[in-house]
Amino acid sequence: MQQTLTEKIFSDHVGKEVFAGEMVQSSIDMVIGNDITTPISIKAFRESGAKTLANPNGFCIVLDHFIPAKDIASANQAKISRDFAKEHHLKYFFDEKDMGIEHALLPEKGIVVSGDVIIGADSHTCTHGALGAFSTGMGSTDIAYAMITGKNWFKVPESILVEFMGKPAEHIYGKDLILEVIRQIGVDGALYKALEFSGEAIAHLSMDDRFSLCNMAVEAGAKNGIIAVDSTTREFLSERPSLRSKPKEFQSDENAKYIQKIQIDVSRLSPVVAYPFLPSNGKSVEQAVKDSLKIDQAFIGSCTNGRLSDLKIASEILKGKKVHKDVRLIVTPGTQKIYKDAHSLGYIDILLEAGALISNPTCGACLGGYMGILGDNERCVSTTNRNFIGRMGARSSEVYLANSAVVAMSALEGRIADPRK
Repeated sequence: MQQTLTEKIFSDHVGKEVFAGEMVQSSIDMVIGNDITTPISIKAFRESGAKTLANPNGFCIVLDHFIPAKDIASANQAKISRDFAKEHHLKYFFDEKDMGIEHALLPEKGIVVSGDVIIGADSHTCTHGALGAFSTGMGSTDIAYAMITGKNWFKVPESILVEFMGKPAEHIYGKDLILEVIRQIGVDGALYKALEFSGEAIAHLSMDDRFSLCNMAVEAGAKNGIIAVDSTTREFLSERPSLRSKPKEFQSDENAKYIQKIQIDVSRLSPVVAYPFLPSNGKSVEQAVKDSLKIDQAFIGSCTNGRLSDLKIASEILKGKKVHKDVRLIVTPGTQKIYKDAHSLGYIDILLEAGALISNPTCGACLGGYMGILGDNERCVSTTNRNFIGRMGARSSEVYLANSAVVAMSALEGRIADPRK
């Protein structure tokens, strides 16, 4: 029988052909924890009586949510992971010394590669599907099980094929493509399904755009988002300083079974702005301009859009200009390397001169933890991935999701604006 990309990856890991709907126990190539979720996994690991990790070089801890520690509680959370990393001599442990947001840092380091099965105790682990891997978020006790056994149980998901046709127009990025998908099918339209992204438009997307696209698959309820390997993927992996393992490439068969097929002509797409309080509440940027939405804060960063290309886009728009007097513009590079490269290329100077605040790599603002919390009734246009009630701060605040160009232009104008004008 013909197989989808996701089915082929599981078949490779299980050692036999498997198909959607089957329950399988698969080996795991990389297990990812962070400073919030890992302490729970460590507790379960110890309570099980386990003494050693099943696959030490397939376990990674990234301290990224509240680092540097914002308070005593977060400092103690981080200490649990630090102590565990020392105890088990973890090869892949990242804190302030070499920090980054986990879903930007791991691809940058070559720690996740094509063909992998990857799990993490963070819902946006699906980001790594951009490399042609199966990658999904799971609970902290599921992570503990993988720490102990090197495996985990999965129901092989059915697949939805999303074909992006045409060439993206000006200021149309991976963020707009996924916001349009979610607008069309809703936040539960792909519940426990694989969203497989394909079509001629994919060839026009950078790896940064592909990571952004797969990152938000979970906002449609998907188990994973995935893009087949092509020349862009291969070039990205070839530039990694030290790949953890040799990538494997899989492609869906021509007659593979999909439960749904969606076609989107990206050449006709406008930048999408997701209004509160759901990522599916997408409107065109033209509608947002018409609605004259005054903002208090603009945010560029997160595991969705904190990459070098995002800082480049923002610096091109902000060069020689000043952020609106009533707006706070916060920029969070995804990793220390992105920060360093942006500085070398002059992006950081441009952003600072425009009036932006540059923070260390952190998830803090995105989840309303720190480094950019919204106050009562404040409105923010953000490159993050969620805009639920209270997501970035006060329950009365509002978050509008958009691409980096929209956010940068909005920071200049003091209201949500169209970067194409």
